[in-house]
Amino acid sequence: MFEKKTMAALDRKSIAETKENPAHDILIILDDVRSMHNVGSAFRTADAFGISGIYLCGYTPTPPHRDIHKTALGAEESIIWKHFRHINEGLKAARDAGFRLIAIEQTIGSVPLNQSSFQTNDKLAFIFGNEVEGVSDAALAEVDACIEIPQFGAKHSLNISVSVGVVLWEMIRKKD
Repeated sequence: MFEKKTMAALDRKSIAETKENPAHDILIILDDVRSMHNVGSAFRTADAFGISGIYLCGYTPTPPHRDIHKTALGAEESIIWKHFRHINEGLKAARDAGFRLIAIEQTIGSVPLNQSSFQTNDKLAFIFGNEVEGVSDAALAEVDACIEIPQFGAKHSLNISVSVGVVLWEMIRKKD
């Protein structure tokens, strides 16, 4: 029989420890994401995987907001985040900090996620786009590569919050 772990057994880091010592040099960049629930979910997933931070670009909503908090469950306090008025400002800040820019988008020439390869010491910034339009053309013009998540159904569309989880898990699995 299985028994759930106690909070003590989970060995949780404090908010300060999480901010000061992220486990992975990975950044999420949200490009005009409109849903506060998607933003909150990205924060919660970022916290779970111990990534460096989140850049919220364009009209992507920012904390503090009760709808973001409702989904993030407080992760908006443990993950460092910055807001940029335009996606190009966020991309420049990420590149200046040494991150490679990787769009998560279905493009001509994109590499399937399971076939992507990076060095374990690469600093990676993953750009996720608007729920309807995807990653903007302005962002696609600046990225180093595009990765797409293989899909086999009729829609070929995943919610951003699901995409963030799939991509982060695969990248961290490959890096560790």
